[in-house]
Amino acid sequence: MTTTTTNVTDLYPTRGATEVATPRQDPVVWGSPDAPGPVSAGDLQALDRDGFLAIDQLITPDEVGEYQRELERLTTDPAIRADERSIVEPQSKEIRSVFEVHKISEVFAKLVRDERVVGRARQILGSDVYVHQSRINVKPGFGASGFYWHSDFETWHAEDGLPNMRTISVSIALTENYDTNGGLMIMPGSHKTFLGCAGATPKDNYKKSLQMQDAGTPSDEGLTKMASEYGIKLFTGKAGSATWFDCNCMHGSGDNITPFPRSNVFIVFNSVENTAVEPFAAPIRRPEFIGARDFTPVK
Repeated sequence: MTTTTTNVTDLYPTRGATEVATPRQDPVVWGSPDAPGPVSAGDLQALDRDGFLAIDQLITPDEVGEYQRELERLTTDPAIRADERSIVEPQSKEIRSVFEVHKISEVFAKLVRDERVVGRARQILGSDVYVHQSRINVKPGFGASGFYWHSDFETWHAEDGLPNMRTISVSIALTENYDTNGGLMIMPGSHKTFLGCAGATPKDNYKKSLQMQDAGTPSDEGLTKMASEYGIKLFTGKAGSATWFDCNCMHGSGDNITPFPRSNVFIVFNSVENTAVEPFAAPIRRPEFIGARDFTPVK
């Protein structure tokens, strides 16, 4: 059964009494296959099929160094640590993520505007785009916690009010991603099925979920069925590599108990034709530093 919010039909029900799987109602690649852009036709087909696209080197080693220095500056600045946009590890109290980095830092704002980045987003989504969310993720060695299995769109739909799956994310590695230091895992093809989760959304759920996901978490049975059908791919790569992935990919990452840190820049582009409405399954909106309400296109 579908519901409406501000006259927008809810195509993807979630946070109800039971877990419900819904076939995807939206394209994966919204742009024309003949439209010019940095993504080849073959890569667009692979993105449509698998839900992700890996790039061996999106930024140069010199640029990696620049972004690493900026990450270090941000994560050691007491004012940034005290800002509500910084999220700390529950146990170690080290910074886990800093949100809205494209507004905090001109260095990362420049990265968002880079045609190698935003050009791919425009081509995939078939329109101008704005930043729905940006952050740096810091996964230091010796015990940094992971991110449990989830679909980003499930949260962005339920709690931020994104109506359709017209959103693409890019994770750009600033340190090497080994197969041992808590790398990104995706279930290839899972983006074609929306898994609506069971359970109501608590008020101010974001305060807990940014440290440890609870509401919006799929059941063990649901995850087992999806993993059995789609398998799991672990992403590795040098600093400067990148992974683009669809908003509805089932993905997660494990803890990092190695000595080797894993840090990345994470940018979420949403189509200007898919701007947020009121949340579909939450009592209030999340703060704007997590789910943007400024829909100004990236230029």
